[in-house]
Amino acid sequence: MFLVIDKFMIQRIQTIYLLLAGLASAGLIFVFHLWTNNEEVRVYAYDEYLYLGLFLGSAFLSLIAILNYKNRKFQFVLGRLNIILNFILLGFFVYQLLIPPGESNISEKGVGIFIPILAIVLLVLANKAIKKDEDLVKSVDRLR
Repeated sequence: MFLVIDKFMIQRIQTIYLLLAGLASAGLIFVFHLWTNNEEVRVYAYDEYLYLGLFLGSAFLSLIAILNYKNRKFQFVLGRLNIILNFILLGFFVYQLLIPPGESNISEKGVGIFIPILAIVLLVLANKAIKKDEDLVKSVDRLR
């Protein structure tokens, strides 16, 4: 039995991967902290507007990709853009963590720094599934 909820194709595995990537980008930022500063205050992504914008942008791209389930090529492109956005976010985290200890106010890293890595893995899996679907459709078109 296929689950079609409000015209979304939930039975496709890439939709599940994209949904999990979007939930990781939009939901986990409120659960896990990014780092602890020198005053022992936990810093979350919603405390820093740049990180909040990048995380929500990633979740928005995942949502747009889910809504464009009929256009697999565009869905694939959105997945790649989302992967690039998460690499940029990861780059900002690496830069923030590599600032020398005397100049930085980070005393301890948090689990939230690894959210972009989780999103990248899920997006790569989604793009592999999208590519597999596209190849399947092309092979069926060749047989006609």
